[in-house]
Amino acid sequence: MSAKLAINKEVFTPHDEKMLAAVQVRRRTKKKIPFLATGGQGDYMTFICLSVTNKKPTHVSITKVKQFQGSSAFVKRSQWTIDQLQQINGIDPNKDCPEFDLMFDNAFDQWVAGSAGEKCTFVQVLHHTCQRYSSQRKPEFVNCQSKLLGAEEQPSNSVIFRCKVFLNRMRKEMVTSQAHLLRRGNSILHTAAGSVTSAVQKASQALNERGERLGRAEETTGEMKNSAEQFSVTAHKLAMKHKC
Repeated sequence: MSAKLAINKEVFTPHDEKMLAAVQVRRRTKKKIPFLATGGQGDYMTFICLSVTNKKPTHVSITKVKQFQGSSAFVKRSQWTIDQLQQINGIDPNKDCPEFDLMFDNAFDQWVAGSAGEKCTFVQVLHHTCQRYSSQRKPEFVNCQSKLLGAEEQPSNSVIFRCKVFLNRMRKEMVTSQAHLLRRGNSILHTAAGSVTSAVQKASQALNERGERLGRAEETTGEMKNSAEQFSVTAHKLAMKHKC
């Protein structure tokens, strides 16, 4: 199960909510920590999630969700209503980029998404949701590409961006899987080659030892033959001498 599906299942479904979009992010600038702050909880992943209630009246929320290292659980950290959102800054209106800022009534965060495609999808869905559900003032979208703000005129754009994100994720997973299979295949080949080499070396050593034993046997046989011939000659001489 992917992280986003798990977040929807663990964080929003139990509260009768549906997650519309989520983007994994990291801070563009380090957050200032109070002087008296104690130790943190270690490394973690952060997701900015957009959700809507299933029951009417409809409430839309933007939630910061974290997953800490060594834990499979997702934890809700901060949450704002869509009416508390003041501004979304896309940073560069001329090209796809992963950076964006979110300004709320009581908070301001600068983020970098995992990819430009993920950020574009999130901003587009967020814009469409704001146009549909904002009951008071609508947030300001600045430095955002025009294609991201035309969701109502071109509803297929969201699908296109989602497909791009999905294809990029699948491409990364395929590359990782192929690299793993290649490393595993090389390991098997090295192991097999080592086994064959070891077997050949053992067979060669056995042949060498057998050859040495045969050589020593031939030498012993030759020496015994020479001794027998000499004994025969000596015995013949003794026999002739006593005969005379």
